[in-house]
Amino acid sequence: MKILNRKNASGEDRKDTRSMGEKLNRYLRRNADGQDTHTERRRNWPDVRGLSASSVRESILKKRKTGGGKAGEEAHGDPGRGTDRTAKQKRERRVSWIFLSPSLIGVCLFFVLPFIVVIYYSMIDNPIRHRFVGFSNYFRVMRNEAFRVAVLNTLKFSIVAVPLAVGLSLFLAVVMEQKIPWKSRFRSFFLSPMMVPTASVIMIWQILFHYNGLVNVFLEPLPGAKIDWLKSSYAQVPIVLLFLWKNLGYNMILFMSGLANIPRDQIEVARLESASEFQIFWLIKIRYLSSTIMFVTIMSLINSFKVFREIYLMAGDYPYDALYMLQHFMNNTFKSLDYQKLSAAAVLMAIFMVVVIGVLFLTEDWFGRDLE
Repeated sequence: MKILNRKNASGEDRKDTRSMGEKLNRYLRRNADGQDTHTERRRNWPDVRGLSASSVRESILKKRKTGGGKAGEEAHGDPGRGTDRTAKQKRERRVSWIFLSPSLIGVCLFFVLPFIVVIYYSMIDNPIRHRFVGFSNYFRVMRNEAFRVAVLNTLKFSIVAVPLAVGLSLFLAVVMEQKIPWKSRFRSFFLSPMMVPTASVIMIWQILFHYNGLVNVFLEPLPGAKIDWLKSSYAQVPIVLLFLWKNLGYNMILFMSGLANIPRDQIEVARLESASEFQIFWLIKIRYLSSTIMFVTIMSLINSFKVFREIYLMAGDYPYDALYMLQHFMNNTFKSLDYQKLSAAAVLMAIFMVVVIGVLFLTEDWFGRDLE
């Protein structure tokens, strides 16, 4: 009997301990935000002792209308959960600005401040007297024949090369998405130009497009097909091919990443609805790729303004007129120490780029706004 009584007592003690633990867990869950929910509930509701049912109803409605409860405390700035959350948000925002400050200081010091100096130089007569001349340097640049030739050639090159780079890389990405043999080898082949030094590429291109080069050897049987590629009106053709060869692989990887993020359930539903592959591509894939297309277009446009290195290695400071780009004008103007003309040309180029990128952003926003 004593043993049974001890067992029963230990069992009751265990039950009491378990029930106390459960009560403690419930209490902690209720008070996870630092407040007692029962106490808070009692504080939020009016005192209804000794009132009739209609009076109780009116009192509750009045309490709700005047913003009782948690919402009322947050709205009226009472100390509580809303105030703690606001303080936490302010603290997180302050910490975020602290972490961003080194990057912001670097951008302001190495990009914003020099650009302000460039704008200043574009509106003075020379760096010694610093006399303000307004927009006369801009008019002088726009009347310059070399500047107009450089702008025209750069626009021609960008209008041809950028759409080709975007379209061909998107086509290659769609092809690579299919189940084709040797897919990894093709992908490596298109990415290989990123590992080849620029000087080696220029030597290969000079061998290919020289007047006695390999391309003219294949074109020689055709009547009048032998062309001096780098000294004729076709001089931009080798540069466009070089630009495509260097940028297709990188753009293709970006498009493949965008295609992998398209929801597969929508494509499956479209196939169940008997949609053709062209309809799936045009109505679903293109719309989801709108942000990727915009990014690839901007990167290709920026790279098209950076072909000076290749052209310089192939044709020097003063190439044939068809290869005289805006970068040549900038470089030659810098050598002549004409900082005012150089600064005005740089500001005009920056304005043009901002306008083009703004149009691209508006187009992408209009095209993909229903996918948000």
